[in-house]
Amino acid sequence: MTKRKFKVPHTLVILFSMVVLAQMMTYVIPAGSFDRFETESGRMQVVPGSFHLTPDVPFVSPFVSLTAIPKGFSGAHEIIFFVFIIGGLFAVLRATGSLEAGMASLLRRWGDRPFWLIAGGITLFAFGASTVGFGEEYYPFVPVVVSLCLALGYDRLTAIGIIMVGYGAGYGPAIINPFTTLIAQDIAGLEPASGMWYRIICFFIFVGIGIHHVWSYAQKVKRDPAASLVADIEVPAGAAIPRSQDATALAELAPMTNVQKQIMSAVGAGMVLLIYGMIVWKWGLFEMQALFAGLVLVIAVLARMSPDRTATEFSIGAGSLTSVAILIGVARAIQVVLDEGGVVDTMVYGISVPIQELPAAASAVGMFFVQSVLNFFIPSGSGQAYVTMPIMAPLADIVGVTRQVAVLAFQFGDGFSNILIPTQYVLIGILAMAGIPYDRWLRFIMPFMVKVAIVGSLALVVAVFIGYD
Repeated sequence: MTKRKFKVPHTLVILFSMVVLAQMMTYVIPAGSFDRFETESGRMQVVPGSFHLTPDVPFVSPFVSLTAIPKGFSGAHEIIFFVFIIGGLFAVLRATGSLEAGMASLLRRWGDRPFWLIAGGITLFAFGASTVGFGEEYYPFVPVVVSLCLALGYDRLTAIGIIMVGYGAGYGPAIINPFTTLIAQDIAGLEPASGMWYRIICFFIFVGIGIHHVWSYAQKVKRDPAASLVADIEVPAGAAIPRSQDATALAELAPMTNVQKQIMSAVGAGMVLLIYGMIVWKWGLFEMQALFAGLVLVIAVLARMSPDRTATEFSIGAGSLTSVAILIGVARAIQVVLDEGGVVDTMVYGISVPIQELPAAASAVGMFFVQSVLNFFIPSGSGQAYVTMPIMAPLADIVGVTRQVAVLAFQFGDGFSNILIPTQYVLIGILAMAGIPYDRWLRFIMPFMVKVAIVGSLALVVAVFIGYD
């Protein structure tokens, strides 16, 4: 009798199981809440020491796991529509042949220096996350980076590693991230952007660890394609990313035509406008969606593509990312269930209490791991800052560490775990776009997370001993 091999469930099965688990937790964990007040920016902030049980919270319906799913889709609608528009944009762009021709030109110039492509990509994605707080803005880069990596003889996991490891390595130290660092420092009563010198050092250390991790894996796949963690995972026909056989012939393509150069110049200008709009005009997802929708029209005009064909290609591209949208909506449903059960504040309070009994250095490391756990339940950086920092900042005073250390522990916990937890829609969305199951991602990213946990803990211990402030 042969022993059956365990089969890892589909990512959607894993996420729905977590929705059900969240419902079970609401029956075991008592509902509780902190008092809150409205800040000058209009955000609700926790009042330290105000936690109390709230027995009047309505009992969670037995059907909440089902009702939470459409609520999750509703709560994540901006991201979902953003994904659909990106899928449509890249389908139209690929129909012009411009993307492949542009990648071919890049390969002819840099193909013999793949290390610098990988290292440079990780550094750029890290810098964007660390300074501007980029996350979902990286969705449009998935097809491009996947195309490059496949053409270089790597795999899709290498490509997503470049994006997501860069994202995590930058979001963790967060030099001046307005959504984490600046908000947390404001709550803790610190000068905006203070202590930057230490975060810059940490940035380069973690980026270096990330480059080593991705490059080592990429080299292993280059030597033996069968060693790829996604070697047995097929890319569906019509997906927004190329299949291996589509990409390997890129370097053999003819040089770009004048029209293709114009189209890629328009795309490049759109990316510059996107970054400028984010930084200067404080654009949100609606403005970004409008920019990409407009870019579809510009590409169609430059390529002299008929309205009917443009609509057809756009619909096919958007439809190819339906599974991505489903995963994002179900991931959001986990948070919906916990919010309706009123147990998030209880968990924040319960997890933070034991830290008070630890020595100073151990308390700082404890804050790091507490924030990592809480990020599963509060996967918004700014949201987590408003809930936890009013607790962690006074707690830092009690245990004898500076508030700057408490902010750094929050950044590490929130930023690094963003590339691990399945409730983080940026991670789930990008994995789904690349056709990478969550369990394969875990096998790839866990060694990196172990390194980050060790080095991050050491960095916090050093920060405590030098009185980082």
